[in-house]
Parts: sequence; C-alpha cells; structure tokens
Amino acid sequence: MSTSELLRIAVPNKGSLAEAAAQMLREAGYRQRNDPKELVLTDEENGVEFYYLRPRDIAVYVGEGTLDIGITGRDMLLDSGAEAHEVMELGFGGTRFRFAAPNGLGLTTADLAGKRIATSYPGLVKRYLDRIGVQARLIQLDGAVESSVRLGVADVIADVVETGTTLRQAGLELFGEPILESQAVLISRSETPSDCADLLLRRLKGVITARTYHMIDYNVPKAKLEQAFAITPGLDSPTVSPLAQEGWVAVRAMIPRAESQRIMDALWDVGAEAILVTTIHACRL
Repeated sequence: MSTSELLRIAVPNKGSLAEAAAQMLREAGYRQRNDPKELVLTDEENGVEFYYLRPRDIAVYVGEGTLDIGITGRDMLLDSGAEAHEVMELGFGGTRFRFAAPNGLGLTTADLAGKRIATSYPGLVKRYLDRIGVQARLIQLDGAVESSVRLGVADVIADVVETGTTLRQAGLELFGEPILESQAVLISRSETPSDCADLLLRRLKGVITARTYHMIDYNVPKAKLEQAFAITPGLDSPTVSPLAQEGWVAVRAMIPRAESQRIMDALWDVGAEAILVTTIHACRL
C-alpha cells in the first residue's frame, strides 16, 4: 500500500491526552510508537499512518486537510477556530472549563464586563462571552494563569479545572456555570468522515463499548425469567439456553460496567445462581 493511500491520523504527542489516546489505539488493534521522539509511525497492515503532534495543533492540521483524522480535546478544537468537526467522543480526558476570581468577591458572569480575563484559550472564551453578550479584555497566557491575578495582570481567569486544588492555593474560587465540559474527541475536516475512516470508527466504537459494558452469565429458574430480564435486558435482548436441570435456564447479557455489583445483588435476590461477570476485551455491535 502506498503512503498516499494510508489514512493519516494526528495523535497527541504529549500531555494528558497522549498516553490515553495511544492506549485506546492499541486496544483498537493499531501499532503505536515505543520511542516518544518518534514523530511518524506507519502501520501498513491496518492502512494508517500516525503523526504525533502538539494537541493544540491537531485541529489546525485536520482543518486544513493536511491530515485526515485527529484526536484532541474538545476545548482545543473550539479554541483553534479550525475548519474541523467533532466526529465522536472518546470517553477520556474529561475536564471542565471555568471562571475563577479572588475569594469572597461573589462574582457572576455578568460581572465580567470590562474585566481583564487571563486564559490560555482566548478563542474559546471569546466565543462564550459573545454568546452571553459580555465584553471583556482577554489576556492570553501560555499556562499557569492562576498566578496572573496575584501579579496584577488580570482580574479573573478562565482555565481548565480538574480538582480545583491549584486555584485554592492561589486564593481563587470558581464562579458561574462551566464554560465548557470537554473530553477527548475524534475530529475530521468534514462532519462525515471519508469511507476509508470507517474501519477506525468501528474499532474505536468497539473499544468504547468494551470499556463501558461487562458480560454477565447466570442460571435462573424459568419461573423467575421475567424478573431476571427486567434486571438484565441486554442491548437487544438476553441470550437464553436450556440447562440439563429441569426448570432452569442459562442467561447471558451485556450490562453497564459501573452497575455490575448492583445487578449481581439484584439477580441473587430473585433466585439466580452461578452469576459470573467477565470483561469484554473487544466487540462489534
């Protein structure tokens, strides 16, 4: 397969999204680099070529059509203003983007009018302010924006918030609703990716499903089958097989991973036995 026929995929080269993105691609059956200095990796067997780039630049490369598909954060996609579109959420790298000000001021978003707002995401913040009809002065900084208020550069900040510990240490408190709830997303230049990206999308959807669900198997009396079905309806319907023991059947269904313990308890309470929960490593639905 020639290089021109390969699907060109942009992947974060560092930062919080990098390892999670690489792990997801490995689970989807793709090769990934072992050397962090490697900038391009060709996986001819799967018809793809990976380009390892700064997460902030990925939307620009995809939007310009230089690369076909990319993995980046929703916040960085929106901040870039690039002509790229979100194709699907990937289920990792979740963050919230919030305003913060010195403790005790009791500000609201309406109070942002005329204020100096320090941020590393000026495009994202400007779009939000335009949407709520507030004019303010944006101070663009490259990281560590929480120090800007103490140093007199800004009145408030707008930044990614995970635990809020850094903000509290800087004497700041959150206010207003979240500007954005972000996570890692797959992006493309068009809203509908090309046919050559179909395999990638199917594989990534399979990984997400495998991470979201468990498989449960159990034996239950036929007389209790309707109650058991109500507990484990499955994605379409459970699989039921007869057992040698008269009046009993074996049931298999997919269940939400986060609810597996509660579901096991509920099945036990209705008389199910031999309840087994197993991990799904890969799937196609």
